[in-house]
Amino acid sequence: MRTYLVVIDESAEARVALRFAARRAAKTGGGIEILAPIAPPDFVQWGAVQSAMEEETRIRIDALIAQVAGELIEETGLRPAVTVVQGEPVACVRERLRHEPPIAALVLGAAVGPGPGALVTHFAGADAGTLSCPLMIVPGSLDDSAIDMLS
Repeated sequence: MRTYLVVIDESAEARVALRFAARRAAKTGGGIEILAPIAPPDFVQWGAVQSAMEEETRIRIDALIAQVAGELIEETGLRPAVTVVQGEPVACVRERLRHEPPIAALVLGAAVGPGPGALVTHFAGADAGTLSCPLMIVPGSLDDSAIDMLS
């Protein structure tokens, strides 16, 4: 099965990428994997404070995943595989691309603001020729109807 890997965070462009990937997967008989990397917190001297910060981040990510997965199931009927990992996002994506089953495409949303975003900049740059799958970059400025027409 063709699996589209989408990295999700709280940005608008991540939701655009997920909508695009979900529409492609639904039309091609594929699946969706949502990767939610949790960046390691900056060092905090007091362990209890750091634990509370990590727990708060995890709760926010879980709520975000529940929301986007629910929308995806409602709109396409696809049940995404969800992977939540702690680590730097670029390293988390690289590590996921190394696992089986292989990913058919990495789908990223480009930010509308200054610069396309850290993941797009990284994977469309020096690493582009070494990826094990195609990279699809979806403009973050697309609205739902444009995404639906393109996918």
